[in-house]
Amino acid sequence: MVFWAAVAEGLKTEDAAAKAGVSSPVGFRWFRHAGGVNPCLDPTVSGRYLSFSEREDIALLRAKGHGVRAIARLVGRSPSTISRELRRNASTRTFRLTYKATTAQWHAERRARRPKPAKLTTNDRLRSYVQERLSGRVTAPNGDVLGPEGPVWKGRNKPHRGDRRWVKAWSPEQISNRLKIDFPDDPDMRISHEAIYQALYVEDRGGLERELVGCLRRGRALRVPRARTRQKAWAHVTPQSLLSERPDEVEDRLTAGHWEGDLIIGLKRSAIGTLVERTTRYTLLVHLPREKGYGTIARTKNGPALAGYGAITMKNALAATMEALPPHLRRTLTWDRGKELSAHEAFTDETKIPVYFADPKSPWQRGTNENTNGLLRHYFPKGTDLARWSSSDLQAVAETLNSRPREILGWKTPAEALNEHLRSPDQLGVASTT
Repeated sequence: MVFWAAVAEGLKTEDAAAKAGVSSPVGFRWFRHAGGVNPCLDPTVSGRYLSFSEREDIALLRAKGHGVRAIARLVGRSPSTISRELRRNASTRTFRLTYKATTAQWHAERRARRPKPAKLTTNDRLRSYVQERLSGRVTAPNGDVLGPEGPVWKGRNKPHRGDRRWVKAWSPEQISNRLKIDFPDDPDMRISHEAIYQALYVEDRGGLERELVGCLRRGRALRVPRARTRQKAWAHVTPQSLLSERPDEVEDRLTAGHWEGDLIIGLKRSAIGTLVERTTRYTLLVHLPREKGYGTIARTKNGPALAGYGAITMKNALAATMEALPPHLRRTLTWDRGKELSAHEAFTDETKIPVYFADPKSPWQRGTNENTNGLLRHYFPKGTDLARWSSSDLQAVAETLNSRPREILGWKTPAEALNEHLRSPDQLGVASTT
């Protein structure tokens, strides 16, 4: 089916619907009804499974007396694959098992026929075990149920910053592997973690109620196609803005003017921009008030960013902060990979400050900024609305940090260290910050 083929390529649901020639609502309905899982099996055999020609080769080599490892080497498969093939798909009509390609192919096709009855629909004991480990309630020693009731299931993801029902919440992988320990001699009490996931997300498979997806750690109502998870979320990072392209002089911290930056996020999509100079640890805070219409204009997909740190708003606020500095203190800026600075090329054109992005999941590459953000959380705790603070409030907090002595600076303050750099012979004629 064209729609699911497009989804497998990594296209968004609405783009896949357009490619299939249907409207977006139809595409979203298909995707939601299927739980994000393609219900159409590929009629062709993928390279993961043995083909009929490979089975013919195995039969000939086996007849010549070759061992499992020799056959595996000649066919280009792992020994475990050959061993399993000879054991499962051999002819069973004679006292001695013999391997024939046609018989083996028949066995393989018979096992691959779909749909099959789901194991959780035919095995009540297994279904009860799985369901208890997923959604069993947390109880006190006396048997009383603990924790909040949680939200009513409406087919959506888990609540954002809201209570969830207290349950055991074992992962499907934990359940699948624990069955082997609890029932070592009962082959009927076996199920793969993928079968549990499909029972949760695909209504036609049956066995488990869809609302139990809320018991999973992520609490997603729909599975994310594998191709989408592999897509890069940093399309704004150009080859020229990679950290590897940053000048070597930034590393030695001998020259002032190289900055690290990030956002600290608060409640209701509020944020404050943080800038730290690498050599002197001098801190600047960027005021990011919410745009006009926030909270009153209905949110629309791809609509204007009103929270205060959209790409254009962020670029303008950051440029205004950096342009207040002397030119020799505006050398480079190293930023996290957040999309709030996706307009970095316009920022560089406007301020002449090149921007470099740290590598993914590598906060130590901006260690000075991360440490400063930790200090700032004393004044701006997580879970609080940061938009309530004015520009003068942020300046007062920045001055407080800049007047705090640091061991790495020989117990000087960042303000004193910056003034020393400004008064150095290389910076004669430049006014100090005091």
